[in-house]
This record gives sequence, structure tokens and C-alpha cells, in this order.
Amino acid sequence: MATQSANLWVLLGLGLAGIVLITRKLKKSVREDFGAFLEKLQLLPPPQPAPPKAPHPLTALTFALSDLFDIEGRVSTFGHPEWARSHEPASSTSPAVSALVEGGATCVATTVVDDFALGIGGENRHYGTPTNPAAPARVPGGSSSGAAVAVAANFVDFALGIDTTGGVRVPAGFCGILGFRPSHGAVSHLGIIPISTSLDTVGWFAKDPSILRRVGHILLQASFVVQRSPRQIIIADDCFQHINVPLDRSSQVVVKATEKLFGRQVLKHINLGDYISSRIPSLKGCSGQKTNGEVKASSLKLLANIMQSLQRHEFKHTHDEWMNTVKPDLSPSVSVQLHEKFEVSGVEIENSKSIRSEMRSAINLLLKDEGILVIPTVADPPPKLGGKEILSDDYQSRAFSLLSIASISGCCQVSIPLGFYDKYPISVSLIARHGGDRFLLDTLQTVYTTLQELADIASKSKPSENVVSKEQSAEFAKEKGNQAYKDRQWQKAIGFYTEAIKLCSDNATYYSNRAQAYLELGSYLQAEADCTKAISLDKKNVKAYFRRGTSREMLGYCKEAIDDFKHALVLEPTNKRAAAAADRLRKLFQ
Repeated sequence: MATQSANLWVLLGLGLAGIVLITRKLKKSVREDFGAFLEKLQLLPPPQPAPPKAPHPLTALTFALSDLFDIEGRVSTFGHPEWARSHEPASSTSPAVSALVEGGATCVATTVVDDFALGIGGENRHYGTPTNPAAPARVPGGSSSGAAVAVAANFVDFALGIDTTGGVRVPAGFCGILGFRPSHGAVSHLGIIPISTSLDTVGWFAKDPSILRRVGHILLQASFVVQRSPRQIIIADDCFQHINVPLDRSSQVVVKATEKLFGRQVLKHINLGDYISSRIPSLKGCSGQKTNGEVKASSLKLLANIMQSLQRHEFKHTHDEWMNTVKPDLSPSVSVQLHEKFEVSGVEIENSKSIRSEMRSAINLLLKDEGILVIPTVADPPPKLGGKEILSDDYQSRAFSLLSIASISGCCQVSIPLGFYDKYPISVSLIARHGGDRFLLDTLQTVYTTLQELADIASKSKPSENVVSKEQSAEFAKEKGNQAYKDRQWQKAIGFYTEAIKLCSDNATYYSNRAQAYLELGSYLQAEADCTKAISLDKKNVKAYFRRGTSREMLGYCKEAIDDFKHALVLEPTNKRAAAAADRLRKLFQ
């Protein structure tokens, strides 16, 4: 009995020792640089210009870059040792990197990417997976994992990555930092190893929105324009319906920030999937394709499928000869992409080009010059390190459905952190039209602090799912009212707007919209009352002032009508209808 007891204590002691050893190994495995860096270097900026000239715009900032940018005299790894062994050093430095150094920034290191920058998990078994500072037991996101980690861990002020199908946006979301994907073609691709030329963009990370913006001004080389506020902020409700974060921690934070900064009249809700289906006729040619095991698929899933097919096709077209000659050892996620039977016909390639063109036109039409589309950056929290979740069809379908919106349209997108939920970083993304990069960076600068304040308040508040669902129901009722109005069914539209008001009685837009339907029916007293209510709720509601002016003019209150039209013009000086109405009434009194 004593011997058995002694053996038990020995086993227990060994077990505890094992736990201590494992703990020590885990601590050691988180390297000082979090595994972000591949090679330390120093690309120094030129001397500062003599006064009175201004210093370089990126003076004193440091940056790192994903290891697929050319640096003169150095071989990029492209995430795989075989690539470095079989390629010559670069003869020149990438123009994007040179522009940043010439702008005053110092490049201090190259960083880890997924094998051939093809994954979204950020894992690399050849060089090690960078540790996610926000969630160390979870993947950092890829392909530009090391660049994101370098910024998240405060090793550099900003970092460059490549975003093809999410290579900047996903790690930004998983690591809880800012990540910017520019409009396709807005930043030079020269001196970068291509992945999929139709989708590749040079993106960048930062923690500070002003740094993200300053870097953007250098890379985009955009001419100066006066900063503008968004005229529409459009929430893609269907994209938020199936994410693993409550609405009051995601889309509702943006809604409240918009109301606070710009007024409720700027807000609009949309079913993005339905909008895309109606605006992209070439998608019908893909409706028979199998997506995630199903023949029928939503428009966003079809876009995801097209994006992945295009990436594989263009990667193989560029690198197949090298792959077949060298036969590099591939990670499971990359092997699945490149080794599965995959054939794309010429007709399908041409159709994908049509879809990209139609998608860009559709998003540009929706947003125009001063519109912002709001979607989740990612649908799920970062998966566990070494797990298989990220390889599942369901996970990838959910992720790529969101990522394909900017990738296929070529529009610009910024991922914005909103704190933590259930111990993992959460984020939302803002999208602007193709070419609207500077406007998007300016908008980020305007909204960032308010978003962070409201996200912090939401994290400390009890969940209010019932309130959120009521607001969502009200928005759906409003959209039905809008459709009925377009169909010239005035009474039906009034019914839907009334339903929305019952669900959410403090929304000025609902009253203003109902007033417009009353105007069509000649019910001027009801229209005036609804507009007055709308204005009491939102003093910046231009449409409410214009519609009240119209109803008062029809009721014979011309002086009051002129005052309303004038007020509309103060809020929106370019409103031609209000200007014409005010002039018309003034002439009557002259």
C-alpha cells in the first residue's frame, strides 16, 4: 500500500513537472518579436529639407513590410524557403516601399506571410506562425500575418501587406487594428510578387487613423481635395444578420455614431445580396455552379466562389511552371487550393470579367461620390491555432462572402476595430466607391474617435437584443414603404411607414417619408404635422424642411413655406428644388 502511494506521488510529481515544462515552452514560444519578423533591416529616409521647407510627411515613423515586396539586393521568401532558394535578388526596390522611405519613414524589417500569400489564417510552418497579440491562442489572420502582428504589438507605426482576397482586412480584424485595402490599381503593383493580378492590392495597417491616412496620402499620390462628410451611410443589414457578434456591438455602434455626427437623415439600410442580384446580370450565368455543396446560392456566395476561382486561375497561370518544377512542400490550406481538380473555361473567365465590371458599376452607383457602405469585416472570431475550422467550407464561405464585395468590385475598404466581444477582437468595415480612397480615409478620421467611445459604452452595457430587433423590424417596414412609394401605392406606403413609427417612434426619417406619401395624396395637414415631428427629432433633416415647405405652400402659408425652403438651403446649399421653390414664392410677393 505504501509502495502504491509512493508511486502515485511520483506520477503526480511527474505530471506537475510536465505542466511546468509545457508552460515554460509556451512562454518561450512567444518570441520577443511575436514571430512577426523574418529579417531586420534599415532602409533610411533622405535628409530633411532645409527650413523653411516642411519636414518629410512620415518623419520619425517606422514600418515593416510583408515578405513579397522587392528590396534591391535581397530575395523575398514569398512565405516559402524554396522560393528564396530558387530566385535571384531583386535588382530594384518596389516603388511603394521607395515612396514611403522618401516620404520620411524608416523600414526596419520584413514580415511573415502565409505560403505564397494564399491563406487567410496567417499560419506558416516554415517560418513559424506570428503570435496574435490580441488573442495568443488564435490565428493572427493572413496572408499578411506578420505585418499585422508587428503593428498590433507596437513594434512599428505601420506596415505594408498584400490584400487579394482579404490578406490585409482579415488580420486587421483578427488582431484588432486598422487595415486599409485601396481601390484596385490605386497603388503601383510594380516590384511585388503577383498572386492574382485582377485582385491584388497593396494594403497597409496602423493603430492610429491619422498615420493610416498619412501613409495613404503618400501611396495614393492623390491630389488635395477639400474634406467632405458622407451624404449617405448605408448599413448592409443582411451581412450583419448571421455574424457571431450581437448587433448592438457591431452595426448599431455605427448607426449611433452616424446619428451623433451627421444626423439620422444620412442613414440608409439595404439588403446588399438582393441589390447585387438585381444589378449584376452576369451572375445569372453562374447560378448553376456548385457553391458550398449547393446548386442554389446567394449572390454573395456566388461572388465568393468567383473570387476564389479567379485567384486560383491567375496564380496557376503565373506560377504553375515553377510549382511543377520545384514541387514545394505545401501547407494543407494551400494544397487544397492548388491541388484540387480545377478547370476554368475561357467563357467563365470572360464572364468573371463582366461580373467584376458590373459589380464595380453597381457599388459606384449605390455609393456615388459621398456614400459609405457598412459591412462586418469578418463573420467569425479568429479560429484556434492548428485547428481545422478555418479549412471548412462553411467557414470559408462565410468569410469570403464578405471579403468578395471589395475584391470583386475593386472598391476601397477599411477595417475598424470595435473592442472585444467574448474575449476576441471585433470590427466593422467601411467601403467607398472605386477611386474614393481619400474620401474613405477622411471619413475614418472623422468617425474613429466616436466609434471607439460608443463601442466602449456598448461593451459595458447589458445586451439590448429586443430593442435592436425592434429597430431592425422598423427598418424593414420602412424599406417596404419605400418600395410601395416607388410603385406609386401611396396608401400602402403610408401603412408601412406607420408600422415603422409604431416600432420606433423617435426616427425622423419615418415621419418625413410618410409626409411625402401624404403629399402625393393631397393630405397637406398630415404632411405638415409629420414634417414638424421629424424636425423636432432631427434639426438637420433637409427633406423634412423641404416637404413641410411644400405642404405649407399648398395650404397657403407662403411666408412660413419660404422660411422652410431657406432653412433647407442653409443645410444643403446645392438643393436646387428648395432654391427654385423659394424663388418662386418670393416672386409671388414682389
